[in-house]
Amino acid sequence: MTESDSPPPAEPAAPKFSRAVRWGHLLLCGLGGFVQCLGFAGFSLWPFALVSFLPMMWVLDRELPEASTKRVLALGLFHGAVGYAGGYYWLYTFLETFSGYSGAPSLAFASIFWTYQGGQQMLIYWLYSRARRRGYPVTLSAVPALLTLELLYPVLFPAFLASGFHEVPLFLQIADLGGPMLLSAVAMAFNAALYEGVRAAVRKEPLPKKTLGAVLAAVLFTLGYGAYRISEVDGRVAEAETINVGMVQVNMGIFAKREEPFEGHRRHLMQSRRLEAREELDLLVWPESAFTFFLPEGSTNLRQRVLPGIQSPVVFGGLARREVDGERRHYNTAYLADGTGEIVATYDKTYLLAFGEYLPLGETFPILYEWSPNSGHFTPGDHVRPLVLEREEGEPIRISTLICYEDVLPGFTRKAVREGDPNLLVNITNDAWFGDTHEPWIHLALAKFRAVEHHRALVRSTNSGVTAFVDPVGRTIDTIGVNERDEIAAELPLLDSPTLYQWVGDWPGWVGLGGIVFMAFIGRRKRDDEDPSDESDADDEVSDS
Repeated sequence: MTESDSPPPAEPAAPKFSRAVRWGHLLLCGLGGFVQCLGFAGFSLWPFALVSFLPMMWVLDRELPEASTKRVLALGLFHGAVGYAGGYYWLYTFLETFSGYSGAPSLAFASIFWTYQGGQQMLIYWLYSRARRRGYPVTLSAVPALLTLELLYPVLFPAFLASGFHEVPLFLQIADLGGPMLLSAVAMAFNAALYEGVRAAVRKEPLPKKTLGAVLAAVLFTLGYGAYRISEVDGRVAEAETINVGMVQVNMGIFAKREEPFEGHRRHLMQSRRLEAREELDLLVWPESAFTFFLPEGSTNLRQRVLPGIQSPVVFGGLARREVDGERRHYNTAYLADGTGEIVATYDKTYLLAFGEYLPLGETFPILYEWSPNSGHFTPGDHVRPLVLEREEGEPIRISTLICYEDVLPGFTRKAVREGDPNLLVNITNDAWFGDTHEPWIHLALAKFRAVEHHRALVRSTNSGVTAFVDPVGRTIDTIGVNERDEIAAELPLLDSPTLYQWVGDWPGWVGLGGIVFMAFIGRRKRDDEDPSDESDADDEVSDS
């Protein structure tokens, strides 16, 4: 038997476990979820991402092939629910603020969300277990199972295993080849190879040298490519044309802006003038909903109403009201005004945030908006064209503008870059809903990958943090933290060279999908004499866990 042919259990016959042991296995899978949470963006303890799936592998090696499908799903769901409850604890605050619900309903809805997101890990367990039952080795089963669910599982907030590495640019650069999923593949492969190596050592079996060698090569390639790409991009940055971009963060909460809209506007103007007094700006960026009054259709020049005394071209978030097919519709809009205040381009947010900017089924059941009075009622935009600012000298500034959480969606950003060929990425957002939690920092962490995937500088302007400049290899240049009031400026390069990811997208996920479908459902088992273990539910389901 070769090393890749090893069946999951070491024992000649699958053991039966007591109730206490089965509960212990469940809690161990929960520990895996907690460790994965620590390795995710927010806590950002990236080494934990390299070991978070070891409990899954150990428990399923013990329980397969006896474990029923329901048992495997229960183990995976508990892993996922624990991980998402820890990593997304701030959703409770978000729901209280956005919906106006009291504590109990907010906790209930948050729990539903954590459980739903946990379903991603549940299905990873299931696909992994199917491949293992059919005799495929740990690493070969684990990596495509993860990638398939990162590709296909519909989530409100994307969560890649790679996300926790956002502070290590050396790891990030392979995202320009295959997006965050390629780094997720390397992290999961490390988990699996480490497990296989430790298991072999404990059992005093030969080490899986091919697996260990392949994963070591992948890690070394990741580091080597990272060093090469950082050096190459830094070289292009040194020769590129640059612009001086400024941002202001006025630090006003959601309800403060509603109660004192003129104060928010006054702060933006005052701080912008102060910044212009010490910096010669090529572009000034205000955040999402910086101007909280609706701008009527047909507005052309904003010098008097919105930008009095501002000398620089400005990108800012505002609200548009337009008549479409006889109906008055509202849009979350980014405006680009030149130095005279003339509107030269607009972009309407295309990917609206469910429950924040619209309610699913809200058009069909209008009463839902009465039940959630703080939810918006916006219409999505219909294009991702860039905002283009012509200049007297130098090439035009082509800005792909990402509003709110559009910058955490790699596929959406890739579409905008392919269509607009921007030389600058700008995100305007408002994370004040989440308070002083991990969410604003998680948002920044996820957005960094967009800069690396396309090697463009990223400007993130927020109302209350985290405002940041990110360079084309994902390094944070400068920030304004949560609940701080300040203004910053930075010289940023204008780069526009395409990357492999821009052209081929999330190919690791599609390769993983093909691989796991073959291993879990199509391919023949390695050994015809293994103990048969089909996916039918066993009579002794795990009702106690």
